[in-house]
Amino acid sequence: MYQPTQNLNGNIGFSDKTIRKGFIRKVYSILMCQLIITLIFVAMATLHDETKIYLQAHPGLAIIALVITFGTLIALACCENVRRKSPLNIILLFVFTLSESFLIAVSVSLYYPEQVLLALGLTILICFALTIFAFQTKIDFTVMGGFLIIAVIVLLVATIVFSFFPGKMKTIIIASAGAIIFSLYLIYDIQMMVGGNHKYSISPEEHIFAALTIYIDIVNIFLYILTIIGATDD
Repeated sequence: MYQPTQNLNGNIGFSDKTIRKGFIRKVYSILMCQLIITLIFVAMATLHDETKIYLQAHPGLAIIALVITFGTLIALACCENVRRKSPLNIILLFVFTLSESFLIAVSVSLYYPEQVLLALGLTILICFALTIFAFQTKIDFTVMGGFLIIAVIVLLVATIVFSFFPGKMKTIIIASAGAIIFSLYLIYDIQMMVGGNHKYSISPEEHIFAALTIYIDIVNIFLYILTIIGATDD
């Protein structure tokens, strides 16, 4: 899945660049579809009162969606044959996106519409800026994979520990750390997709996996920003 990036000259290099550009277009096309689906769910849960009430009154649906989300995520992330086999990979990604969007809708239903809209606007600005930075910077973030994994583990442990000692400041600290970590992950995943002069890159055959990782980064940035806004408004 991951491979060292090699700089090639001549026709082979030109061919690789053409393949990589097509790969990037395919990834962003899939990602846009995922984000549109999620945005529809968020809009319904934020602006439609009946939907908001229904989501809050049926917590069992969230549990089902959570199981489906983890099941499809494990299948796509851990099974190379599954995520490369069409149309199974597209179907699983679509199911994952629907279930994840439902969970996000449940989360945003607990906030005021203005809070959700503010978080959405900030997420768009941050992700756009990080994308431009990832494409333009000479800093190679693809070598940070190990550090980012450790950071996520520490974040998970801290979240579990702090859940036993609730408090506004602790919530803000955890959410801020989460937003920063997944912002770094977004740069990392974008550079893995772009390839070029970066040390590591993702195979052009992994368009499903690339779209999945970037989507997860964006979703987590949005949820952590929303958590910060909700905590500071209390």
